[in-house]
Amino acid sequence: MKSFKIACFSLSIIALPLLSCNGNNNSKNESDSDAMSTTDSTVITELAVDYSAGDQTFKSYAAYKEGGENLPVVLVVPEWWGVNDYTRSRVKQLAELGYFAMAVDMYGDGKTADDPATAGELATPFYKDAQLARKHFEAALEKAKSFNQVDSSKIAAIGYCFGGSMVLNMARLGLDLKGVVSFHGGLNGGLTPAQKGSIKAALLVLHGEADSMVPEEEVKAFKKEMDEAEVNYKFIGYPGAKHAFTNPNATAVGQKHNIDVAYDETADKASWEELVSFLSSVF
Repeated sequence: MKSFKIACFSLSIIALPLLSCNGNNNSKNESDSDAMSTTDSTVITELAVDYSAGDQTFKSYAAYKEGGENLPVVLVVPEWWGVNDYTRSRVKQLAELGYFAMAVDMYGDGKTADDPATAGELATPFYKDAQLARKHFEAALEKAKSFNQVDSSKIAAIGYCFGGSMVLNMARLGLDLKGVVSFHGGLNGGLTPAQKGSIKAALLVLHGEADSMVPEEEVKAFKKEMDEAEVNYKFIGYPGAKHAFTNPNATAVGQKHNIDVAYDETADKASWEELVSFLSSVF
């Protein structure tokens, strides 16, 4: 079995409850609860989303601009803490840009972790078993496609830390995605190295050059893998940025758990601008 690397530290731990109310959300999923908030005079509908695959249940979160239709979809795979406040904040930011955004509950049942040991236990099976990761990702993908508001021909996926590794592996597995973006994710292909013609998505990799969890050797191996497979990819390194550089709470989390992660405001803002430009281009 090929080796795999867990690189997925970050963010805030405690999930804020969603504001929700019963009623029709104008989608095919009338059982999902919804709420509305106003940002810059734009009404955003927020959804607590339940779905299933076989005997596994999932609990997630989606958001979109009220009244939108034929919206491109952006799936957000969280870091190894699971779907929490930080993940939801990114989903809502994407909704404000005009996308139907939905978090991917990789673990099922909305499980989250508040310490590295628990997070590692939850994440490890998905590094070892690419098909398990694919099954859980595709469950979210099919759920997102079921909403009336979306254009199911326009789907991209982004991921943070653990999530970055997962979305890159979904691309390696050949999923029909327009684009895939990794923020400070692990780059080791593990069980699913890219093959020529296997990747359909355009790739954007946003990497901290001071990320001790994704060393230079791994970066070089990733670039070699992509070049040999003739993949359409863009790789951006941010000088001085460490692992989890997009999360404002990363520095405190690193100090608490004695792990080498830290927030970098410059890299955070620059990488988000790259994401915005990338999504516009692939859609």
